[in-house]
Order: sequence, then structure tokens, then C-alpha cells
Amino acid sequence: MQDKHTFEYAIIRIVPKVEREEFFNVGVILFSKRKKFLGMKYFINPDKLKAFSPEVTLDLFNDYLKAWELVCAGNPLGGRIEKMELSDRFRWLTACRSTIIQSSKTHPGLCNNPEKTLEDLFNSHVL
Repeated sequence: MQDKHTFEYAIIRIVPKVEREEFFNVGVILFSKRKKFLGMKYFINPDKLKAFSPEVTLDLFNDYLKAWELVCAGNPLGGRIEKMELSDRFRWLTACRSTIIQSSKTHPGLCNNPEKTLEDLFNSHVL
């Protein structure tokens, strides 16, 4: 148990029509303070997106989520947010919003390897 570290994660969802409150999972964002890890993984199924809302484009959502990846990585293209501490970036990304991309509430856990845990969560909640 000593080799396990705490982490938090949230599920990333697409809400094509916010007023209808329908969504589907497209990714996972995971943060581990002790391991100094902040990462995300996503995949948008184009057929599912078209079924939810045929008028929105895949490119729109990919652009938004690529910006989230820049923030996770601390890339200067991510704007001022990329300069924040990892924990602050995670809180910013997982903040409650009423936009077309939202995240679930955060959930805690224990893991040895945050990268593997991110992959496992992605496989079980998105794919």
C-alpha cells in the first residue's frame, strides 16, 4: 500500500446541445499531486457525435480538447493557465461549466502508475 499514491480524475463529456442536457463520454483527465502528473486522453466517436447533433463538427470539439491538452502539458500555447500549478490547472479544467464540453465531478483513487490508470479509466469509461 505504501507504493500507491492518491489521484483524482474526471470524465470529459461532450454536450452538443446544452439545453437538452444530453451528453456522452469522450475522455478522462487525471491528476496526481505526489507523482506530479496531469494528463488527459480523449477520443470522439464521429458517428455518435452525428447521432447526437448532426449540425456540429468534429473539428470544433477537437480544437477545444487540444487546447485542454496544452493546458495539461503546461504548453505556453495554453495561455496564462499553463503557468499555474498542476493542481490549479486540474481544478480549472474540471470546474463546473455549462458549455459544450464539461467534466464530471472529480473522483479520488489510489494508484501506482498514473499513466496506466489514465489508460484503464479511459478504456472503461470512454471506449
